[in-house]
Amino acid sequence: MTPLSLDIASLKAAYAAGTLTPEAVAEEVIRRTADDPNRVWIERLPDDAILAYAHALADKDPAALPLYGIPFAIKDNIDLAGAATTAGCLAYAYLPERSAFVVQRLVDAGAIPVGKTNLDQFATGLNGTRSPYGACRNAFDPEYVSGGSSSGSAVAVAKGYVSFALGTDTAGSGRVPAAFNNLVGHKPSLGWLSATGMVPACRSLDTVSVFALTAEDAEAVMAAAAGYDAADAYARPLAGHGFDFGSAPAFRVGVPRPEQLNFFANSETERLFADAVARIGALGGECVEIDLQPFLDTAKLLYDGPWVAERQAAVGAFLAAHPDAALPVIRDIVGGAARWSAADAYGHGYRLKAYKRQCDAILATVDCVLMPTAGTVYTIAELEADPVRLNSNLGWYTNFMNLLDYAATAVPAGFQADGLPFGVTLFGQRDQDGPLLRLAAKMQRAAGGQAGATGLPLPTPWPAPRLPSGQVRVAVCGAHLSGLPLNGQLTSRGGRLVAAVKSAPEYKFYALPGGPPTDPAWCASPRAAARSRWRSGKCRRASSAPSSPASRPPSASAWSS
Repeated sequence: MTPLSLDIASLKAAYAAGTLTPEAVAEEVIRRTADDPNRVWIERLPDDAILAYAHALADKDPAALPLYGIPFAIKDNIDLAGAATTAGCLAYAYLPERSAFVVQRLVDAGAIPVGKTNLDQFATGLNGTRSPYGACRNAFDPEYVSGGSSSGSAVAVAKGYVSFALGTDTAGSGRVPAAFNNLVGHKPSLGWLSATGMVPACRSLDTVSVFALTAEDAEAVMAAAAGYDAADAYARPLAGHGFDFGSAPAFRVGVPRPEQLNFFANSETERLFADAVARIGALGGECVEIDLQPFLDTAKLLYDGPWVAERQAAVGAFLAAHPDAALPVIRDIVGGAARWSAADAYGHGYRLKAYKRQCDAILATVDCVLMPTAGTVYTIAELEADPVRLNSNLGWYTNFMNLLDYAATAVPAGFQADGLPFGVTLFGQRDQDGPLLRLAAKMQRAAGGQAGATGLPLPTPWPAPRLPSGQVRVAVCGAHLSGLPLNGQLTSRGGRLVAAVKSAPEYKFYALPGGPPTDPAWCASPRAAARSRWRSGKCRRASSAPSSPASRPPSASAWSS
């Protein structure tokens, strides 16, 4: 018998058909999570608590709730009412009376929380070994790191314990674990997902992130979770993305210059990235080499600059009162904030502004950028023997993202010869979440393979709820056509040509008196002319035109702006 897949599309189809109930899914989740060999959980909810969430859906309409009966996990620096939040430090633990804003939105959408997941203590690390609850183990090989800091959240999804999970991302914590566990990991535009009820790491850079088996599932979760929270000072309303390069047949994608790529002597990940570049080209991407150096220079600011002082602001008072509560590596990182001054913060802020100007100019030449998520992966033993340097290597391609206020989606991109997964990241300007997820879906399908570490094939694509587009499709003719005088009124507003078509034969152009520029009009017949509108309020009859109509019907085009 084929195991039950917990991808959202499969569960929604089964609920709609009446062949599955939330109680049955909850019982299956309880069975799968009875043991925890990968050290996924800090607290898995009691059986009766999970079942209570499922029972609460008994009188609900599956079609009315976008995440009806969908089980999920929560990184343990995000509040769930009635479950302790530890941030990976038992002495820090508190019991929240209410759930985080984003968690409550998911529960209100019908999702079933299963438990709180393991993490690098105080979300400080990219490897998953910095936890007093034990190093979280990779879903494919327990000798290897899971990635962090959202380690347990990623492994919970990859192992098929839940359908999706919430992580957080400051320097790559929502992307590196996705790459190491064959998942989609979406780091939203900053402010799209509320941080109310989340223990901060670097408050100005943090965002809740989403792990899912497929990009379609991740977009469905984002559509349910995203919403403006007035109580979050960093919240932003959702904005439209404009050109949907993720759904377009052709688009421009930046790829780093070969000499700027670093795979840390791993020839397998180098090969897999070359395959990913070829794959995106086959999907319609025009690959353009870009200069990655300004992005890499920005990345160095995060840990070689005063932003580490934000970690001091978040938990420094607690660590001062409880000096033995934190792991030594965490204590050293947070304690390093003492060497930075306010003048340093301003100076590095000026440098960041300059780097962002350079990086934005590069991004303006393409629709998105493709790069590795991490250059290589390490064993737990290797990471513990050299914790700072190897952790820094894992952030080579991720540390700049939130500093520059970009959106990013990590997507599976094949397997090394040893069976470990490899992932790439698509990133672009803020508010490009929808196009990034849709292009990630194409990339994931083209690469093939299994869903997470479940051994099950990728599910059939489904029409997941979409994030807002902000696009308007406009049909134009006359002087707005490509190459004509008024076309700039479209292109200057970000308009993109979608398709060129021809009008029906009964429509003809007529030149009206006046100009320059020549003022055209078009009509189907004298009767149609009486009904038409054109600038001054009416379209002139053929008899008033100073010249005969064109011998062929005018062309028209559809623009998206």
